[in-house]
Amino acid sequence: MTFNHRRLFDVELQPAVGTRFQPTGFPDIGTALFDRPRRNGEETEWDKALIVESAQSMANRLEATAWDESVNEPVDVFEGLPYVRVVHEQDDEYLTSSRTEAHRLASAFIKDGVLDGKEGRAAIRERLGLRDDRPLAPRDVARAVFALDPFCLIHGVFFAEPATVWPGQPKIARVLTAFVEAVDVRRADSGGVKKDHVRHSLGEAVGGTAEGYGTVPFHRTEWTAGRIVASFSIDLGQIASYGLGEPASDLLEATALWEIRTLLEGGLRFRTACDLLPLNGEISGRDGAPLPTAGELEGHMRGLVQECSDLVGGGRPIEARWGGGKTRGSGK
Repeated sequence: MTFNHRRLFDVELQPAVGTRFQPTGFPDIGTALFDRPRRNGEETEWDKALIVESAQSMANRLEATAWDESVNEPVDVFEGLPYVRVVHEQDDEYLTSSRTEAHRLASAFIKDGVLDGKEGRAAIRERLGLRDDRPLAPRDVARAVFALDPFCLIHGVFFAEPATVWPGQPKIARVLTAFVEAVDVRRADSGGVKKDHVRHSLGEAVGGTAEGYGTVPFHRTEWTAGRIVASFSIDLGQIASYGLGEPASDLLEATALWEIRTLLEGGLRFRTACDLLPLNGEISGRDGAPLPTAGELEGHMRGLVQECSDLVGGGRPIEARWGGGKTRGSGK
């Protein structure tokens, strides 16, 4: 495979029903509005735009395409790739995993659990080869992360413990970055009322609106837009920097492409009032190369998983046992 710098996709979207949509909101900010520059000859014009879905949220949604929530396991195409599966030490009941945790391999459930017969922090330190008074070896770290959970090399992980615990505090940025923006936006204000058919009046001695009683009017703001665009970037240069060899590098790229295609084909229902679909059936990158279908990618990926057997060991889930976490202030 020839490594170019990036693979870039811009996919125009439309609401599945109607023309309105509800964008993501942020604490203390609300809707993330901004002015988007647009070149018009030698002049720059500005369009009112907003963030429909953030990069961090899209990373979670892309990664979720590869996880089957009905059985709490990866989808079949990724059988043979390792990940850390966390179970409760008392009854072996599944709790979470490095594929579903916000911090992935740096999850508190893994750090505070028992992995490889020792505390998770110590096991991770040993597997990554972290040592005091030694510089980080990024390729060795990448190889060790690949053997624990290759998805962390796609969606990123930050081993943010004190240097006395994880020397060097390795950080792997996202290879696959995505977000959704709406351009030329207009407010669509509306409202409604929550009716109480039983309690017709509120007195001082009885429950009020804070407890859910009473008839309460409310306002609602949705948006319309001239364009809604989902943008995706796969950093092939970063994949190459891992030094994993061609089969593993091809597998990481194919997995990123598969996640993009699967997310788009499944629809982007971010919220009750934000259900989006691709405007066009054919999807191509900025270089003109078409985005392969999930089926085309899956056959290729199964073969690559087999070729990576020397990097993933047995390729089975790696069990971590969690029993309630450390005591606050223990300092460990």
